[in-house]
Amino acid sequence: MNDNKRRTTIRWPRTAWLLAATCVFANAARAGGHFDVDDAGTLDPGQCQYEAWWGRTGPEPVKVLHVGPSCRVGPFELGLSLDRLSVGGVRSIVGGPQLKWNFLGPAADAPLSAALSLGAAFDLTRGGRAGGQFVLPVTWRPAGSLQIHANLGADWATGTGVRTGRGGLAAEWALDDKLSLIAERSRASGLWTSRVGGRFSLTPLISVDVSASIAGPQRVRGFVVGLNHEFSWR
Repeated sequence: MNDNKRRTTIRWPRTAWLLAATCVFANAARAGGHFDVDDAGTLDPGQCQYEAWWGRTGPEPVKVLHVGPSCRVGPFELGLSLDRLSVGGVRSIVGGPQLKWNFLGPAADAPLSAALSLGAAFDLTRGGRAGGQFVLPVTWRPAGSLQIHANLGADWATGTGVRTGRGGLAAEWALDDKLSLIAERSRASGLWTSRVGGRFSLTPLISVDVSASIAGPQRVRGFVVGLNHEFSWR
């Protein structure tokens, strides 16, 4: 009896961490890799890409594995997001479709561009109400090597459907054609997060992302590493 109570006491904090991470990770904007603040760009016509990244955060810790393929179809970028989250043996799988449309400044060197990003998220492990996301990403290019990204939108949590606001600001500085530094400050699911990292281009179409983050009043630390690969489908 005492052993059963002890196991229950341990399990609840892990479940709470998993549900909180599901809200943050599963609703994160994906077109910017694993970074929380998305840019306004989309893939070129006839291009596809996949993003894969792994991260961990929190004292337990919570671990997440993400896979996200997407392709440009007409004026839209269509994608699929799939995340596996786990903490202390408790697991959750969340997935759903995504759509992004650049309606202003589609050129890669446009001084100002804006897009609409929509996504749905389904908890494939526990069910409940579907979640989702609506984001307006805006990118300003004050210089050829510097981009400022701003996001404004909302998330709907999987399971409960509770809506929370989302927003953020990021700066991306290209040191050269192989290395960019990224710093951002964002708020999602009621939690402020600061993140710094870099994007390393192995080839013109393959890059690696690495970042470290601090989130919330408890200053919870996290780390993520990801791979991005773009290719032609025609």
